[in-house]
Amino acid sequence: MIPLLYRDLVPWYRLLDPCEDHLNEATSYKENFLRLDLPSNPTLLDLGAGAGNNSYYLVDRFTCTLVDLSPEMSELSREVVPQCERVVGDMRTVRLDRTFDAVLVHDAITYMTSETDLRAAVQTAFIHTRPGGGALFAPDCTRETFRDNTEFFEANDATRSLRGMEWSWDPDPNDDMLMTEYAFLLRNGTEIKAVHDRHVEGVFSRAKWIEILESVGYRVEFVSRPLDEEGEFDEIFFCRR
Repeated sequence: MIPLLYRDLVPWYRLLDPCEDHLNEATSYKENFLRLDLPSNPTLLDLGAGAGNNSYYLVDRFTCTLVDLSPEMSELSREVVPQCERVVGDMRTVRLDRTFDAVLVHDAITYMTSETDLRAAVQTAFIHTRPGGGALFAPDCTRETFRDNTEFFEANDATRSLRGMEWSWDPDPNDDMLMTEYAFLLRNGTEIKAVHDRHVEGVFSRAKWIEILESVGYRVEFVSRPLDEEGEFDEIFFCRR
């Protein structure tokens, strides 16, 4: 089932995850894609595009097609990238019968909770990458880099306030799944409600990622991605077909 954050809580999503928070990482994605031999009007497929926060920084250079499993999130993306094509679909199975110069698979890949799911999503990306094109896979973490983590956040607009906590933890380090718990207090005017939203996510070793990416036909390298304003970076997978 699609988590509450991408269904019932979509009206609150911009408070939790504003577009401007994605400037640095989206810029790094663009810079890596521009290393490819691109035509004058390149195309980009954003698999698991969510609210369009990354495509917002890519549409000045690419004609973007956004795919997301959540109809509500797909519609939300219209606010920031109304010019883009939108498709409601599952990254494991969607087939658009065309290829793209670039394919971006951001943190929605985290919802692949088995090797079978991950391989299916990677196969989708490969099928939609033109020969000579490339793809970026940007999971939140790998098995080697995952640590139990807690983050707190708050945001306000003219009439509403959000307070919350995100807690990622691993019930069993011997399997390929972890949990991320969201706890929200949401105030609209004088009314407040509390919401708990559990996200079941996948986590795979770096070696498993490389094995799956190469098995479908990609050539894999690692590139740096900025994580915050303090200069923290991690490594993500840049793949050429």
